[in-house]
Amino acid sequence: MKRKHKIVSTTSVRLSAHEKLCAERMSTLIKTIDELRGDVKQLHSDMNKGKGVIAFLIIIGALLGSVLAILKFVK
Repeated sequence: MKRKHKIVSTTSVRLSAHEKLCAERMSTLIKTIDELRGDVKQLHSDMNKGKGVIAFLIIIGALLGSVLAILKFVK
């Protein structure tokens, strides 16, 4: 009977050590995922700003092109 009790006790200790290790890994993963979410949000906002700048430059270019075309045909 002692042998079964010792095996159960050893298994229990190993299992609790494994659960502790897994909990630590999970907390690390959760922190990393939260950081990545923040980075993705920042990159998304930067990308939207870039799209806005490109649209603005296209509009300015179109206006300048129109003005130059009008000035060319007026002469």
